[in-house]
Amino acid sequence: MTEAQVLEQITSIVQRMLEDKGVKAATIEPNTELLGGAISIDSLDLAMLVRELEDVVGHDPFAEGFIEFRTVGELAKLYAK
Repeated sequence: MTEAQVLEQITSIVQRMLEDKGVKAATIEPNTELLGGAISIDSLDLAMLVRELEDVVGHDPFAEGFIEFRTVGELAKLYAK
């Protein structure tokens, strides 16, 4: 999956999470910070996002340990092949 495709997946998953929480949809760009930024997700939401991405993409970039990331774009790069 390309980085652009992973970005689309992240956007879709986050928008669905926000809808489920009753939060107004936010604009999600590659430089959007995942925690403490413009989108209203918490650490549990982030964990669910990472798990769902693993299922969709088919690999876990964190299998050998945590890799630091802050933005949607940084997360997409980790999952892109």
